[in-house]
Amino acid sequence: MRVAIVGQGYVGLPLAVAAAQAGHTVIGIDTDEKRVGLLNHGTSPVSDISDSLLTAVISSGNYQASNSFASISTSDVVCICVPTPLNPSGAPDLSLFEAAVEAVGANLGADALVIIESTISPGTTRGLASSILSSVSRHKDYEVVYSPERIDPANKKWNVKNTPKLVAGLSSEATTRAVKFYSSFVESVTVGSSVEVIETAKLLENSFRLVNISFINELAIFCSKMGIDIREVVDAAATKPYGFMPFYPSAGVGGHCIPVDPSYLVAKAREIGAPTRFIDLANEVNLSMPSFFVGKAEGILGSLSGKKILVVGVAYKPDVSDVRETPATGLISLLRKEGAVVSWHDHLVLEWNGESSVPLASDYDLVVLVNPHSSVDLTVLDGVPVLNTRGNTVKNG
Repeated sequence: MRVAIVGQGYVGLPLAVAAAQAGHTVIGIDTDEKRVGLLNHGTSPVSDISDSLLTAVISSGNYQASNSFASISTSDVVCICVPTPLNPSGAPDLSLFEAAVEAVGANLGADALVIIESTISPGTTRGLASSILSSVSRHKDYEVVYSPERIDPANKKWNVKNTPKLVAGLSSEATTRAVKFYSSFVESVTVGSSVEVIETAKLLENSFRLVNISFINELAIFCSKMGIDIREVVDAAATKPYGFMPFYPSAGVGGHCIPVDPSYLVAKAREIGAPTRFIDLANEVNLSMPSFFVGKAEGILGSLSGKKILVVGVAYKPDVSDVRETPATGLISLLRKEGAVVSWHDHLVLEWNGESSVPLASDYDLVVLVNPHSSVDLTVLDGVPVLNTRGNTVKNG
C-alpha cells in the first residue's frame, strides 16, 4: 500500500518504519523541516528507532520523509499521529490535531483510508474529525478509522509489531481495510464495536495507570513515615499471582500519555455531566509529590537556603530523552523557591529550559534521584546524601 503518516515523532516514526519493513511505500510527513532533513539522512530523532534501522528502510526505497502534504493525494492509507497535548490551563489542546486533519482532508485522493492514532476525547472521530474532513475534502468516498497508538518509549519488550492494536471504523468497510493494513505488520488486531468504545478504551488505559501510580505515591508517603521501603512492600504484594498489578513510586507522572490522556476523559465527562472524582484526586496527589520531596530534602538538610542540590534525571522516565510533563520541572522550581542552588544531570537530555546538564560530582549537599538512566554511574556520588524519589531515602558512604 501507499501510506502517508503525518507526524514523525515517538509515535509516527516507529509506525512508519514498521509499515516500511512490511513492504509498504511510506511517506513520513512532518512540518519540522530540520527533523525531515535528519530523517532523510538516516539520523533518527527517536530513541526507539536506531539510525541503522532508519537507513535500512530508506535504502529499501520504502521510506522517505517530507514536509509536504502533497503525497497524501496518491496514498491508500493516511495515518494521523500528531501530538494532542494540554494547554497552559490543563485543558485539551487540539490545535495541532485540527490542523493535521484539515491538511489531510484538503489533499485526500479518491477512496483513501484515514486512520487517527492521536489521543482524543470520545466522540472526536465521529464529530470534529469527520466534520473537518467533510468540509475540506473534494473526494467524499474516504473512510475513517480510530486506532490509538500504544507506544511505550524505551520498552525493550513491547513495540509496534507485538503490541495488540485496537481498531474501529465509522463503517464496516473502514474497519476491514484498517485490519488488513495493520495485520500486515502487527501480530494481533482487536476490533471494537464503535469508535467511541476504542476512543474511551485508550483513555481508560492511561487513566488506570494514573490512578494506580497516584495510589502508590500516596502509600509511599505512608511507608516513609513508617520507616519501611515502599518498593519492598510493592514487590512483596506482587508475589500474589492474581488480583494485583505492581506500580512503583515517583516524583509524579510525566510523558505524553499518563499526565495528559486522563484530562481528555475529564473534558468529555464534564461535557456530558459525568463524575471523574478518582482522576481528579489522582491528579491532585501526583501534583503534590514535588512538594513532598522538597519537605524530605528539608528533613535531610534542614534549611535549603544556599544548599547545593543536584537533580539526577530530568527526562520523564529512565532511558528516554523526552522531558514532556516531567515532574522534575515542579521539583526544581520548588527547591529553588526555598533558596537551594539547583543543578541537574541528564546525559540524554543535555539542554533543557535554557540550561545544560552538569557532570556527576560529589561536591553537593544533596542528590535527588528523579529518573536516573540505567547507564548512570552513581558511585561518583560517594559520601553525598541521596534522596531517591523512586523508593527510600538512601545515604551514600
